[in-house]
Amino acid sequence: HVQLVESGGGSVQAGGSLRLSCAASGYTDRRYCMGWFRQAPGKEREGVATIYRLDGTTHYHDSVKGRFTISQDNAENTVYLQMNNLKPEDTAMYYCARAQTRLACGGTWSRFDVWGQGTQVTVS
Repeated sequence: HVQLVESGGGSVQAGGSLRLSCAASGYTDRRYCMGWFRQAPGKEREGVATIYRLDGTTHYHDSVKGRFTISQDNAENTVYLQMNNLKPEDTAMYYCARAQTRLACGGTWSRFDVWGQGTQVTVS
């Protein structure tokens, strides 16, 4: 049973930093795309960043380039999202997700089939 569990959310002031974690269990195959998404109240969910676990290739939404960094710890089967210089518009519920194809990485933001429960990020 594949499970994703996010943690690390919280409340920070504008300009601050947070690091989100997504711990995966139930599989160890690295031929997956892992992604971070967010959804603010009243808005559609949007993709933030992806990483292809096999080779570490990353992709970012334009709105977070230069501020957010997605990374992974293979030993811990965990993916991280380091968020710096946070802005109020970054306020949202953040979710991690897994896709069973590399095609999901690189900006399509689609084909993700397993999702975590989310962690709230609030920037004031």
